[in-house]
Amino acid sequence: MVGYHSVVVLTGAGISAESGLRTFRASDGLWEDHRIEDVATPEGFVRNPALVQDFYNQRRRQLACVEPNAAHRALAEFEQRFDGRFLLVTQNVDDLHERAGSKNLLHMHGELRMARCVVTGEVEPQDGDILPESRCRCCGAPGNLRPHIVWFNEMPLYMDTIYEALADCDLFVAIGTSGNVYPAAGFVLEAKQNGAKTILLNLDEADNSSLYDQQLMSAATVTVPLLINQILS
Repeated sequence: MVGYHSVVVLTGAGISAESGLRTFRASDGLWEDHRIEDVATPEGFVRNPALVQDFYNQRRRQLACVEPNAAHRALAEFEQRFDGRFLLVTQNVDDLHERAGSKNLLHMHGELRMARCVVTGEVEPQDGDILPESRCRCCGAPGNLRPHIVWFNEMPLYMDTIYEALADCDLFVAIGTSGNVYPAAGFVLEAKQNGAKTILLNLDEADNSSLYDQQLMSAATVTVPLLINQILS
């Protein structure tokens, strides 16, 4: 597999699940044993900000207990060695790609280790808990910080940049995705319309599996290093 000039990779919860992070499951209406409406919507935050802050504080603390796996590291190595254009788009809010060494990376659903001011929209690093008395850097007022997470009914981040990359790529690879969360589930069609080869690496069949030119069904820690070696060989 040689000759690619522009590669876009999309990663979902499946890649981080192999590091010990639980995957997001919407089918039962729960996220980490909480109702999605309570912890993953703007309305839930307005209704009970303490619950939402505690939920994401726990998720943030959990990051200290996990490490990047072979799939994260293989993508970072590919970025370093690939001579063409490369963009890694992740639906995940953890920082495992960064810790593996990925640089050209966009978190379309936000980041756990970032906080956002509800007044100005400014984003700042957030390693510890967000508490009721926490003050944002821009306002200096307590109570204005929220998790920098894209919730249901909110627009994903960096969409213009992502669609520009999809229009330009000649290889699109999706890893560990359910294929049922839009707009990410539609990226494969965007890439195909512009002539890109499309590959799905998944533990199980995704809802949009039929749209891909090629599929490898196994753990990401197995399939990602294998594919990367094939591309770079």
